[in-house]
Amino acid sequence: MPYCVVTAAAVAGEEEVRIFYQRYGHGAAKVLLIIGFAGTYESWGPQVKGLTGAVEPVDEEAPAAGDDGSGAAEGVEVCCFDNRGMGRSSVPAHKSQYTTAIMAKDALALMNHLGWRKAHVFGHSMGAMIASKLAAMAPDRVASLALLNTTGGGYQCIPKVDWHTISLACRFLRARTPEQRAILDLEVHYTREYLEEAVGSCTRRQMLYQEYVKGLSSGGMQSRHGFEGQINACWTHKLSTKELDRIRLAGFLVLIIHGRDDVVAQLYYARRLAEKLQPAAKLIELHGGHLVSHERPAEVNMSFMEMIKASKSNTELEEWSNLPKPDAGCLRKRDGDTVNYLIVTHNLLAKLQLILLFFFGVFYVILEHARRAIRVLKPVRVSASTL
Repeated sequence: MPYCVVTAAAVAGEEEVRIFYQRYGHGAAKVLLIIGFAGTYESWGPQVKGLTGAVEPVDEEAPAAGDDGSGAAEGVEVCCFDNRGMGRSSVPAHKSQYTTAIMAKDALALMNHLGWRKAHVFGHSMGAMIASKLAAMAPDRVASLALLNTTGGGYQCIPKVDWHTISLACRFLRARTPEQRAILDLEVHYTREYLEEAVGSCTRRQMLYQEYVKGLSSGGMQSRHGFEGQINACWTHKLSTKELDRIRLAGFLVLIIHGRDDVVAQLYYARRLAEKLQPAAKLIELHGGHLVSHERPAEVNMSFMEMIKASKSNTELEEWSNLPKPDAGCLRKRDGDTVNYLIVTHNLLAKLQLILLFFFGVFYVILEHARRAIRVLKPVRVSASTL
């Protein structure tokens, strides 16, 4: 099996970490796909097929085509992999070994392993956080950057608090079997409209449920170390002003794609990130959920190819971006006081949302411990015949 061995990736004394990967297609354009939380490389299936036309990986014994022009000029070679803590990659035991910076170094090590000097780096959700860290860390290694259903990390990872998301969170914590987890994953990843569409004699929900159960059963549920570690990576992720400037001024094109109905990553934060990355960023909003890359594969793949071609033709940043210039639109300098007030109000509401969710989580944990204690202390009934 193809593995990239990461040595001294980020933490002194860290055990050897092996990153499992697969390559597809052949071509001079190199694309690195970075999947999100609890996902495996297989989640990129629609993009792999759309970008390369291939469904089977490249022979692992075949040497990777580097950047020497030996690949087909018009083709695309894709590499996707399992992040540490998931799938066939190593699962370090300590949370400190999971940050988006460490995982970005894993991705860079993989590029070195493949002999790729530069790549178009596309990330989804947590993978988009990793991709943005990689771009800030080594902008000279990035040909273009695409961020799908992304946020700025930290409290921005918290979904909009309503009864539906609270119910999903509680059921997620209680899910112990592939069947239970599959039901939840479908509700989190897709819109209800998409799931209820008829596909032959059944609905897409029924079809995907079988696929999810099969995938979870064969690959196994994510381990506790991997789950807690990747949660830590999301929660501690943050792009500093200096890092944002490095991405914005690096000269490569940035594409941000987001599903309007995403219940995990809020669209508002994707818009904010796009504004901070002007004039390099283009924002595309599609009807879809958190896995908009599966719901709208044709639109997503077309946008990816458009950016690859635009990068190759050296399209100017201002020509690429579809966002209004900072001094355009309704938010003019004379409205600065109003704008600042709205920003402060939003930040306060976001923090209030975080506090409420925190207390709800604490209450839920206490309730679970209390229920377990009651089960342990509950007296056992003894029938008279056994006395």
